Amino acid sequence: MKKSDLKNGIPISPLLTQLDNDTDPVNKSTFFKARLLRICIYAVAVAAFISLIAKVLVSLINLVTNIAFYGNLSLAFHSPAASHLGLWVIVIPAIGGIIVGFMALYGSKAIRGHGIPEAMEQILVNESNIKPSITFLKPISSAIAIGTGGPFGAEGPIIATGGALGSTLGQLFKVTANERKIILAAGATAGMSAIFGTPIAAIFLAIELLLFEFSPKSILPVALACITGAAGHHLLFESGPVFPMPDLATPSNLALGIYSFMGIILGLLSVGITKIVYAIEDAFEKLPIHWMWWPAIGGLAVGIIGYFAPHSLGVGYDNITGILSGSWPLQLIVTLCLFKFLSWAIALGSGTSGGTLAPLLTIGGASGAIIGSLIIQFFPDAGITLPMAALIGMSAMFAGASRAFITSIVFALEATLQSHALLPLLGACTAAYIVSFFLMENTIMTEKIARRGVSTPDSFEPDILQKMFVSDVINDGAIVLNTNNTIKEIKTWLSKNKLTDNYFILVDNANNYSGTVKITDLYHANNDESTNVSDIAVNETGPVIKSTDTLHHAVQSMSKTNAEILPILSASTDGKVIGVLTYKDIIGAYQTNIDKNQNLHVKISLKRRRMKMVIRGKKFADLNNKGDKV
Repeated sequence: MKKSDLKNGIPISPLLTQLDNDTDPVNKSTFFKARLLRICIYAVAVAAFISLIAKVLVSLINLVTNIAFYGNLSLAFHSPAASHLGLWVIVIPAIGGIIVGFMALYGSKAIRGHGIPEAMEQILVNESNIKPSITFLKPISSAIAIGTGGPFGAEGPIIATGGALGSTLGQLFKVTANERKIILAAGATAGMSAIFGTPIAAIFLAIELLLFEFSPKSILPVALACITGAAGHHLLFESGPVFPMPDLATPSNLALGIYSFMGIILGLLSVGITKIVYAIEDAFEKLPIHWMWWPAIGGLAVGIIGYFAPHSLGVGYDNITGILSGSWPLQLIVTLCLFKFLSWAIALGSGTSGGTLAPLLTIGGASGAIIGSLIIQFFPDAGITLPMAALIGMSAMFAGASRAFITSIVFALEATLQSHALLPLLGACTAAYIVSFFLMENTIMTEKIARRGVSTPDSFEPDILQKMFVSDVINDGAIVLNTNNTIKEIKTWLSKNKLTDNYFILVDNANNYSGTVKITDLYHANNDESTNVSDIAVNETGPVIKSTDTLHHAVQSMSKTNAEILPILSASTDGKVIGVLTYKDIIGAYQTNIDKNQNLHVKISLKRRRMKMVIRGKKFADLNNKGDKV
């Protein structure tokens, strides 16, 4: 029995040669890259398929719209606003709501809702497992809801469909839960890229709302999927910007400041809109009828509003283009803003199959145009233009409601190809984000799942344990037992020293590592106390770590072998044991790091520096006085 002098190092056991091969970083790196390549292939396959589904979904929406509002079989786009059905317009959305309600009841309740929040919930609490039936139920139900006048865009349903398709593929193949999350996110964002042709914005959407991480293993598959989706958009839809608008000039400093101030107003509006949407949803929850009929009630409200404001019906991508053109009359924009919001809030609150992105863009664009018109009326020389104001409103509204900050800015740039709008977008979206962050606990994307007790990550910091190394917390004064000691000698020594350790490292006479011993095994009733402790040693070829390994790697080694203690080897080629690491050391280091980051302290004291300056000045004055006397 001895307390070994670990600072001087103990010769390594020959047993550890084979252990090093198990943790060979080259082998691990090769395995990681092979897995990453396979996930990338899965992501591209999902993206190619979801691009076709996006085309089918848009065509199906057009088909249902033409049947419901024009009575003909056509896949061409026609806005419901141009129909002449009179009062029948009120009934059609209600019929669509009834169909969606039956599909949700007898198909899957998961087809109800926004799309993105449901995907987030499955990622956070269900290991990214989504029912395969959602892959076809969601687009069909959404096509019916939107085609019969629902005030939604095609992007919400296709994001949900892409996520379901990615999850299904991840369930068919042998992958980890994290890899399935990546494939899900790849499918979802590839769907968005296929609809809008905005691959960079789709990548940032994955980072901010789905992945909650930024690493090569997640970004590369998602990026490849979004590129594939964008290629599908150019092949199956169009090659130009999805929202064409007049070319924008570089704004002056005054105009830039005004656009940034607009972001504050739009941030307040986004908070109010979010709260109203969920207040309406709460109201539906209190209705004394089965939830299956809620979409029909919401559809009836959509029909009534659509009768008085036809432009509030349907997808409304043409509305966004019209607002961004700056040529629409103010009265039409005000009407669209108000009634589109009412129609969308009621329909979404009823639990029908829809989304949030296109309605928020429409409402935000209209709000920005209204605010811009007022500013131009009172300050005609401010340098404000209506197209820029509308684009600012569109982006800032989404930034405030969803807090997908970078996504909002990049989407506006990609969807319009207006590079001169970058600084105004940055200022307005930052202002809207700040307002939303301080006034709203959850976002329009997270409020629903937060009410179910699901907490979403609010930061993308790297794992603290990945930034800390074993050498930072090495315990070089640990107790080490000799294999030649008998069980009786050790028990006697432990009783005198009153140690509370559960495990001890064993070494032989040459101080070679020989495994670990568990304290409960020492006191086992069947033990012969005259035998050496080496006879009851466990993990004789157990895991070891090096001083250059991260604590994250140490935790992984402990969890795989259920070990509470690990010998630490020198990073040099001799591989000598230089210390011991326990789970208590890791927990202590973790807590110390957190305390350090939360501790408020002043590194440079201005008061102290002023005092030093005064002292130096006084000495200088005394020297002058002496010199005067001399």
